Amino acid sequence: MLNLLSANGVAQYIIFALYLAVLIVVALFTAKKSKSLNDFMFASKGVGGWLSAFAYGATYFSAVVFIGYAGKFGWNFGLAAVWIGIGNMLIGTLAAWLLLAKRTKFMTTALQARTMPEFFEKRYRSGHIKLLSSLLIFIFLLPYSSSVYQGLGYIFSKVIGLDTVWCILILAVVTAVYLFLGGYFATSITDFIQGIIMIIGILVCVFTLLSAEEVNWGEGLSALMQNGLGLIPSGAVPEGKSFMDSAAFNVVILVLLTSLGIWGLPQSVHKFYAVKDDDAIKKGAVISTVFALIVGGGAYFIGSLVTLFVSKETFVNDLGGNFDRLVPEMLTSNLTPALLGLILVLLFSASMSTLASLSLSSASTVSVDFYKGYIKKQAPESNVTILMRVLCLVFVAVSAVLAIVEIDAIVTMMSLSWGLLAGCFIGPYVLGLYSKKINKAGAYASIITTVLITIIMIITLGLHDAPGASFGKVLKAGIGRSPFIGVVCMAASFIVTPVFSLIFRSCTPDKEFLATLFPEKFTASTTPSPSSEETPAEQ
Repeated sequence: MLNLLSANGVAQYIIFALYLAVLIVVALFTAKKSKSLNDFMFASKGVGGWLSAFAYGATYFSAVVFIGYAGKFGWNFGLAAVWIGIGNMLIGTLAAWLLLAKRTKFMTTALQARTMPEFFEKRYRSGHIKLLSSLLIFIFLLPYSSSVYQGLGYIFSKVIGLDTVWCILILAVVTAVYLFLGGYFATSITDFIQGIIMIIGILVCVFTLLSAEEVNWGEGLSALMQNGLGLIPSGAVPEGKSFMDSAAFNVVILVLLTSLGIWGLPQSVHKFYAVKDDDAIKKGAVISTVFALIVGGGAYFIGSLVTLFVSKETFVNDLGGNFDRLVPEMLTSNLTPALLGLILVLLFSASMSTLASLSLSSASTVSVDFYKGYIKKQAPESNVTILMRVLCLVFVAVSAVLAIVEIDAIVTMMSLSWGLLAGCFIGPYVLGLYSKKINKAGAYASIITTVLITIIMIITLGLHDAPGASFGKVLKAGIGRSPFIGVVCMAASFIVTPVFSLIFRSCTPDKEFLATLFPEKFTASTTPSPSSEETPAEQ
């Protein structure tokens, strides 16, 4: 199974083994600093700007982006795919930090909310919305994390001949160990290390590909532009297709989905809960933006070059038309064994960071929101901490199993999870941070509307794209439009949330409560007082 005796194998395995050793050391070091639930979930809300910024960026960009999205969009849109990375930098990162971080820190501290469902419960004075949102998060984060595992399989198999199952098991075990021992503090430190690796790996990869004969420092880019794959996507509608199939329309939709959607995802918002203070937020905004420019922009730029290295014949005949195999094919043909080892660590780092964040979000939903929120409200914090550690292991294990068995439904659900979760939560979360008029009626309307729109549009667009086909093929065709559906859901969330809040004004909390969340001037430092950081049980 493992060709350890080859020169190529030795170089790659040594680099990979050193990386794993560093992660284990971090896990052991942080274990003593993650005793309480507050420590485990937020590192006592004392995470600085550098660690917070890298944690946000490393969670944002996983192997799914590097392997799947970059390859597919680069093949279809060429250099125009870079606009997705630019959107991720400006909207998904810079705007998110500037508009959401400070208010999220302020309000979650005032409400003593530890998860997004708990934020909804306390902000809107409704226990049922916590249950509904926690169920959605748990259901749709599982296929998301499973896809992260699957994204690594192709590159590991191509580079070092490591079977996909072994790759998944190694990722699961290492992630489970440092997450179980160190919690968010461990993930913050490892995200910083992994972020450095990701930056170095991307820069080396871009430099190497630019110097390759196929690109030759710009000649290849000119060829892409001449072939209609330049920076400006074509607005032409393919024959027999609709406007939704034009390159320009799809690029805009993908920019909106991947950039704006991150605002409503719990694993990303969590980073703002734990950031230390205003200075850390300012620093984090700058650092995370630079990180997104290099890593996100670099990933999509690398993907935009695939048509220069992989012919259509090779794509169809040798790669089976699988977009996930495009980037691995390109890299293995142009990088040295040592550089491939670095890229393996880069992809492993990106995947582990995302998986750890997804596991924390899902485990906290079950332990804090469901178990302590409904089953045993008087449960000691120590018991909840233990349960959360165990649930992190369970979430990692279940995700690994789903990835190994490769259930088609899992891949299908993942394609919808980003847009559906963002559509459900973005309106109630973002608008709820700034407007006292937003209430639980608007929050419920956003969730219900998003679910209904998703179901209706999948069937409607499926029937349009696959008329007369079986129900299964109609569903598959409809789900193929999931980026467009996700953007529609997010737009609907921003509309129905304030409209229903206005219609059902009686659901708005009392003025005394709102005064604590919306003082006339909230320019004071978001650094909470010691007493405000305590949990209800500690008080």
